[in-house]
Amino acid sequence: MFSPQKVILPGIIGGCAILVLIARLLTSTQIAIAATPPASTPQPGAQGSFAGDCTLSLSDAISGWCGLIEQAAQKYNVSPQLIAAVMLQESGGQADVVSASGAVGLLQVMPSDGIAASFQCSNGPCFASRPSTQQLMDPAFNVDYGVRMLSNLLQKYGSEREALKAYGPYNVGYYYADKVLAIRGNL
Repeated sequence: MFSPQKVILPGIIGGCAILVLIARLLTSTQIAIAATPPASTPQPGAQGSFAGDCTLSLSDAISGWCGLIEQAAQKYNVSPQLIAAVMLQESGGQADVVSASGAVGLLQVMPSDGIAASFQCSNGPCFASRPSTQQLMDPAFNVDYGVRMLSNLLQKYGSEREALKAYGPYNVGYYYADKVLAIRGNL
């Protein structure tokens, strides 16, 4: 006589075992990927890096981007330490990172495409005038664009805290701004 319990229970147990195995494989792959530095991140002091003759004292995580930070700071009249703090908070120096919300690159700029394309404001897509994900994956472009945005916000609001509040996630109040300012204070 056929008993559904004899078939269903082993099937459920077998399915659970397969799910656990898949989860372990995915977790170990993610750990291996996270431990490997991104190919686009220059190593501090490496040939061809963006560090050049850096005059800033930066964390090892972003020291390879010193030249880009200094160049954008001078071009847009923004404190290089502020730029470095935003970069540390946003990407930790990983040029090819894309956040869960779709923000891209070193300064985590929202692009016009990808997940961000679905964000709607009262007058249409919120980020329609922004560069593409592909453009923002270029570290030099990303830093230039992000610092220009930050410079405009500094001019608009007149204070770093207010500008950072506008630059960061919209629903966290001053949490983001205060966190970035604390990072800058520790540089």
